[in-house]
Amino acid sequence: MEDLYETNYKKTILAYADYMGFILTLNEALKGKKLTCEYKVSETVEKLLDLLGTLDRWINETPPVDQPSRFGNKAYRTWYAKLDQEAEALVAAVLPADRQAAAPEIAVYLKESVGNSTRIDYGTGHEAAFAAFLCCLCKVGALRVDDQLAIVFKVFNRYLHVMRKLQRTYRMEPAGSQGVWGLDDFQFLPFIWGSSQFIDHPTLEPRHFIDERVVNEHHQDYMFLECIKFINEMKTGPFAEHSNQLWNISAVPTWSKVNQGLIRMYKAECLEKFPVIQHFKFGSLLSIQPAKP
Repeated sequence: MEDLYETNYKKTILAYADYMGFILTLNEALKGKKLTCEYKVSETVEKLLDLLGTLDRWINETPPVDQPSRFGNKAYRTWYAKLDQEAEALVAAVLPADRQAAAPEIAVYLKESVGNSTRIDYGTGHEAAFAAFLCCLCKVGALRVDDQLAIVFKVFNRYLHVMRKLQRTYRMEPAGSQGVWGLDDFQFLPFIWGSSQFIDHPTLEPRHFIDERVVNEHHQDYMFLECIKFINEMKTGPFAEHSNQLWNISAVPTWSKVNQGLIRMYKAECLEKFPVIQHFKFGSLLSIQPAKP
């Protein structure tokens, strides 16, 4: 199965081409831009922020329960059940009136993007579902080309904060984490897009992100540093030991090389790994049909 998957899947199905095209288009749009720069915030973006605000509020309304095991607090399942019930209505509220028929299909990606309620875990496959959710909103015309910066800097960034809150509150397990040999326990895309933000930066080089002073000073401007700050808060011990891959990346000479390397790694470690992508849902918007050569 896996061999067949490896040879036939990657560049032959429409969903792969559409999804990677979406990721790379945003990667290009973010080059050299700070989180705090000025950009357009459309009505759809505002509605997406409201949606994420609702998910955040539900965390406050669903405190962790007392249980013997330290990880995977069962209150997460209560929180998730609420999303499962409301997802379609939440998505419908974001879509234009003439696109309401797409709500059930797009809601599937929203539900997939917050972790697994059976295992109480979260990983890069769930993160990919959120990117697929945003990609579908672009495909139906709810999000437009001039929303590109807001898609990442407003919506995806807000999503990251909600996911970090979920991970902290319910002590979620990392899904399929490679531990010290993986890039990060939970996320991948903010490292790609975050490294793009740094391309051609006049002073900050890859070697600087392991300096805690630099992280504390600049994390509000750069996604990459926000991720490093979160890792530093969640993990103890020397950085080189708990995040070896990132430590290695700090030795790469330029941000454009970091960016290119992370894109290659994302394809190889996430999108082309059967255990990650086996859960990915295909539909009319992200189709399993063959792409035209």
